[in-house]
Amino acid sequence: MRRTRVVIIGSGPAGLTAALYTARAQLNPVVIAGGTLGGQVALTHEIENYPGFPDPLTGGELVERFKAHAERFGAEVVFDSVTEVDFSTGSPFTVKTHNETYLADVVLVTIGADPRKLKVPGEGEYVGRGVSYCGTCDGFFFRGKEVVVVGGGDSAMEESLFLTRFATKVTIIHRRDSLRAGIRLQERARNNEKINFIWDTVVEEITGDDSGKVGGVRLKNIKTGEESHFPTDGVFIFIGHIPNSDVFGDQIAVNERGYIITDTRYQTNVDGVFAAGEIQDELWRQVGTSVGQGTAAAMSAIHWLEDHEETLQALDAGEAVGESAD
Repeated sequence: MRRTRVVIIGSGPAGLTAALYTARAQLNPVVIAGGTLGGQVALTHEIENYPGFPDPLTGGELVERFKAHAERFGAEVVFDSVTEVDFSTGSPFTVKTHNETYLADVVLVTIGADPRKLKVPGEGEYVGRGVSYCGTCDGFFFRGKEVVVVGGGDSAMEESLFLTRFATKVTIIHRRDSLRAGIRLQERARNNEKINFIWDTVVEEITGDDSGKVGGVRLKNIKTGEESHFPTDGVFIFIGHIPNSDVFGDQIAVNERGYIITDTRYQTNVDGVFAAGEIQDELWRQVGTSVGQGTAAAMSAIHWLEDHEETLQALDAGEAVGESAD
């Protein structure tokens, strides 16, 4: 078992920012990165809306810079995955991975949420080359082009309206004959001359063009069974997100959709466990907002440690005495 002051679960923008702040506080945080550094942002082809970087860079390049910055001050990034936690006894908390067991005074959960996938041929192949799960992130790259949006909820309508700033045509493909989005959003979408709808239809396959980018989608009408090919330059998928909170079981309070509930200081219902980024943010899901949340959560964790320093030292002293007696 390895004793440490801070364990950060997740290596996206929120987690690596929290690592930077806690490392600068000389807490030597351990970041459990999972299998891929950066999470979802690492899959983003180009990022043009992060302050201070006027020239576009890939998501992978950005998170590598985040990592290097945190490591400069003493953060340790471990490519391993959490398999089990025990928050029931209070601080210090037990965090188990495939290769190690950590005993941490404070835990910051920044494990993120994954967009729901269509799970059709071509989807994974063309991520970053026409397939996107974020209109705010990638809409700029589709100026003067035609795109399709898959989904019928609030996010699908909001992102479709945003995409009309860039695309010449936005076609919403929905498996039902009515939308699930709020009435006002529906009205705005229906009244936008750039937005069209294809009802009762699902995407069966995403196809490419000669340049290796998205060239179209194969569609199927679920009522008639008729199949067709629809040409498009981009496919934006908004059918929900899945927060990665299952590993915590019922030890952290979550809302009905599985997102961790935090207060204004990013404290969870477990004293000494904090959460930031997309694991608790259903609304914005941007690199910039995740960085801000990671900053705030880290500062809250630092203050929490200061407030509980005497208690934690007494616990460590008691454990040391017990080990000596053994």
